[in-house]
Amino acid sequence: MQISEIRVYQVDLPLVEGRYSWSEGKYVEVFDSTVVELVTDQGLSGFGEVCPLGPFYLPAFGPGARAGIAELAGTLLGEDPTAIGPVNQLMDRALLGHPYVKTAIDMACWDLLGKVCGRPVCDLMGGRFGENVALYRAISQRPADEMAENVAGYRAEGYTKFQLKVGGDPGDDIARIHAAADVLTDGELLVADANTGWRVDDAIRVANAVRERDVYIEQPCRSYEHCLIVRRNTTLPFILDENITGIDALLRGHQDGAMDVINLKISKVGGLTKARQVRDMCVTFNLPMTIEDSWGGDIITAAIAHLAHSTPEHLRFSATDFNSYVTVRNATGAPQRVDGNMQASDAPGLGIEPDMDVLGEPVATYSG
Repeated sequence: MQISEIRVYQVDLPLVEGRYSWSEGKYVEVFDSTVVELVTDQGLSGFGEVCPLGPFYLPAFGPGARAGIAELAGTLLGEDPTAIGPVNQLMDRALLGHPYVKTAIDMACWDLLGKVCGRPVCDLMGGRFGENVALYRAISQRPADEMAENVAGYRAEGYTKFQLKVGGDPGDDIARIHAAADVLTDGELLVADANTGWRVDDAIRVANAVRERDVYIEQPCRSYEHCLIVRRNTTLPFILDENITGIDALLRGHQDGAMDVINLKISKVGGLTKARQVRDMCVTFNLPMTIEDSWGGDIITAAIAHLAHSTPEHLRFSATDFNSYVTVRNATGAPQRVDGNMQASDAPGLGIEPDMDVLGEPVATYSG
């Protein structure tokens, strides 16, 4: 089997809530998603998706994904997409860094491998653990009372895990955390995610002010070193996200005792292949994970479900159903939330069928 053609699509994904806001006044209203189709000489196609959270969350942006795919296309044509290890090695040699660029291609390779084998991707990634994958809901940054109301509203949809977007004025963030904690019920979980938005002193101030609350502190500062200072000045459980960019960062954090949980984002590390490597190392360390991505639609949600469902249940801190945050469906067959949970598809590959009417004509096509 060989890659005979690479088709690239661009899809806008507007938000159900209209706007998603997080630290330092950042917000996005429409996400720029890139879908890749790998067409093979045997008539099979595999699909993948990458969708950065705007150009100011991680070093990634929508047009950059498409520019990077253009750079890689010539290297990949004629290669066997089911030889996922060699494909990843080729991409890493042809383009240094830029892991998000490689994500949709790697995802499409896994989709094809599953179709060729007649097995869902989660089976190929280690097998299915449990019946469901529990989800969290991100609570966009708003005034404290509105965020507390949104926690209650999403509880009605079955969520029991809530991630508050803080990282603003410390006094306002303290009020946000207290207001949300006041409306929690037994068995619910609260994370205060600063998305790198605090200085060290602000983060310590907030952590001390809410130390009697049952809350996790997530990624308070931009640098790993500053997060580590905060970690050593609070007894609250601690999550690292933006700083966990691969195996090396994970090993450093584990050695330093820098976190109790990590957020594993598929595109941040370069695709399902490298995400599985990080996941398996976390399993070795008995380190819980939130398994997710920066953003996306149905295809990314399917990929998240497969990686999460093949992860031991006791180490699945949470996961994300991004397709419920947006108004556009770019594929059928993707997991749908039921009572705050989702399941990976039993169908071969990712189990999705892209909606070609939504994808439209390719914005770029590469062939030999």
